[in-house]
Order: sequence, then C-alpha cells, then structure tokens
Amino acid sequence: MQKQVFSNRFGDSYVCFTHSSGLKVLVMEKPDFSSCYALFGTKYGSIDTSFSTDGGKTFLNVPEGIAHFLEHKLFESEDGDAFSRYAETGASANAYTSFDRTCYLFSCSNRFYDNFDILLDFVQHPYFTEQTVNKEQGIIGQEIRMYDDSPSWRVLFNMLEAMYYEHPVRIDIAGTTDSIAKITYNLLYDCYNTFYNPANMFIAVAGNVNADEIAAIVEKRIIEREPVKVIRGSVNEPDRVKENYTEQCLDVASPLFCLGFKEALTAPEKTAAERIAMGVTLEILAGDCSQLYKELTDSELINDEFETEYFTGNGYAAVMFSGESEEPYRVKEKIVCEINRLINDGIDKELLSTVKKAMYGDILRRFNNCESIASAMAECAMFGYGLFDEQELISAVGESEVIGCLKQLKEEKSVLSVILPRG
Repeated sequence: MQKQVFSNRFGDSYVCFTHSSGLKVLVMEKPDFSSCYALFGTKYGSIDTSFSTDGGKTFLNVPEGIAHFLEHKLFESEDGDAFSRYAETGASANAYTSFDRTCYLFSCSNRFYDNFDILLDFVQHPYFTEQTVNKEQGIIGQEIRMYDDSPSWRVLFNMLEAMYYEHPVRIDIAGTTDSIAKITYNLLYDCYNTFYNPANMFIAVAGNVNADEIAAIVEKRIIEREPVKVIRGSVNEPDRVKENYTEQCLDVASPLFCLGFKEALTAPEKTAAERIAMGVTLEILAGDCSQLYKELTDSELINDEFETEYFTGNGYAAVMFSGESEEPYRVKEKIVCEINRLINDGIDKELLSTVKKAMYGDILRRFNNCESIASAMAECAMFGYGLFDEQELISAVGESEVIGCLKQLKEEKSVLSVILPRG
C-alpha cells in the first residue's frame, strides 16, 4: 500500500511503499522538473566478505573486492550490455560500490519509463561465465593499480589500515590483484542470490514522474524471490588503533593528510540521531563558521580543500578531517586542542543555532536537485528513517549531545595519515 509523506516545513511530499517481495520503493514527484533520476540499490558492499544464509551454522568467506566485481559484471548480458541499451534511449547511466551498498542509476530528460524498464531488467538478470570473469579480472586489476597511485585514495586507505586491525573496511573497495584472482562465476552467483534479493534492496526515484505508474511497473517487473535472511560475519575489532601515524611518498605538489578518530561502538550501527548529532558537532568544531577553521586558514595551515566527514557503517565509525597542509601534524595539534577547549568551555549557543539553521538550508536546497533527492531517499531506505526526519533530529541536538560527541574523539585513538611529495 502506498503511503504519502508530507512536510509542512518544506512544502514537499514523497510516496513510499514496500512491494510484496520486500523491496522498498520511494518516489518524489517533481512535475516542474525537466529531468528524472532513478537508483536501484542493494545493501551489499565491500565489507560483506563473510556471510551465512542458514542461520549462522556455516559462513561463506568470499574474496575481497567481489561486490565491486559483481557490479561491473551485472551490466553485461548474453545479448550485449546495459550501456548500449541506455545509449539508444539517451540516458546517462552509472553504478557504484561503497563499503555498505551497491547502486545502479541513471538520469534522463525523456523516455524515463523505457530507461526504468532497462534498469529493472539488467539488475535482475545476472549473466556470469568463466570467460567473462577472466576478462574482467584483468580490467579491474588495472583499476586497482591506478588507485594505488592516487594520492587522495591512498591517504584514506593508509589511515584505515592503520586504524583497523580486522574489520574489512580497511581493505580497498576493489580488493587486491590477489583477491580478485580468486573470484569465480559460481561465487558471483552465490553473492548475487544472497544480496540481490528484493527484500534486501531499494528503489529511489525523483523528478518528472508519476508514482502510480512507477508502482505499476514495479508490480509487473520485480521478480518474486523467497526472502533470504543474511547473517553477516563479525570480527573481533579492538577499540584501540594499530598505529597513530602513517606516511607514504607519491607524486604530489604539497602534502595531503587524513586525520581519523576511531569510535567505540555499542551497537553494530550508529542510529540516525547519532549520525545527525555528530554532523552538527563537526560543523561546530571545524565548519566554515568555527573558530578552529578561521585559525587554521588565517595561519595558512589549510586551504579550501579541507573537509570533515563522519565515516560510519556496519561495525565501524570514525570522524575524519582531510586536506592539504605543509604541516599536517600542527593541524592535528590544533584540532585536538580545540576539541578539549570545547569540552571544557562549553558550546556557544549562537554558533549552535547558526549551524543548525545552515543545515536546514542544506536540506532545503537538496529538494531542488533530482540526484540529491534520490540519494537522500536511498539513505532513508538503507538506515530506516524518513526523508523529512532530519530536520527534527537536527532540532533535537543540544549542547549536551555535542559535548557527548566531542568526548568520543580521543587523541590516543587517532590516526594521522600523510602523503608526502617524493624526494
């Protein structure tokens, strides 16, 4: 049954429903828009390297990088590939694999329902053979070697490798040349049949579309499968970090850094409220309006490449600061010093109010872009909250919540990763 969710604050609404297969569908109609954006995703990412489908009696351990490998192969069929089909309709199509999900998407300005039909078709009809798998191993091997020389990629994964002992989040999303060499077409089918079950998937659509028509197509095209209860393998990950500092030399003009603070987890995943609270905290600590940001820019320790991120998913959570700096260690010292100052002195109420208003504005601007809307709805499907819940969660964040978040950022559980210029 379709449910329409309204927001008086934003003057918008969206439709959500769950198909009989368990597939979650979210649609925001934007009749004044000239374009459309659709995303078909599954809760399956690079960290899912061990899983059970028999209640935990036996676990299948698969090679690192297989989720990303499967994403590449799913576009192919016995008759051609999905990109060729999209070329005929004029859509722009893509896909991505992250730590916790794989998503297939397209955007278009016309022939939306033809494109939507292509999306539902190829994602539900895998075609893997020994020959095509062998060919793809060489292609992805080249991609892995390319990322090995990417400074922005290496500064992140060097940090994760120093932060985590066992959790697969420390491994490159594409895996390694050794791990992908172990992938077989039978393993691809095992992973597909486990994680590409409609009950583990979601669809998000935004733009000049009709929710009733989308529901009718979903009802007609989604293949009913018996739901699979997946138990993901767990790891014994210590609270401490492996190393506090790591560096590498690559071809860069100036040093890059990524400073991460490892968080202890009391549950497998952070709640939406916890994610929002940390987002507010990061803006107060190091956002454009913060005292720390002004101090770092005035002293030329950072430039406009500086970013913050709350990096969290199943079994992992870390706060990250990254950018370019000639003195990365001084940046770290300043950040640690400001964390302690805010804990001791308290939070400026005016700054807290300003930050929350700015975040409301960011949410409002999101509704002017199809891709942003669909991506936000995908987050809702992944983590089980409503599209308009964020503003209420932001409103609920007060000084005590911010202080609580800051207290989780302990220097002894931090890792500074640096990429230095060669020579």
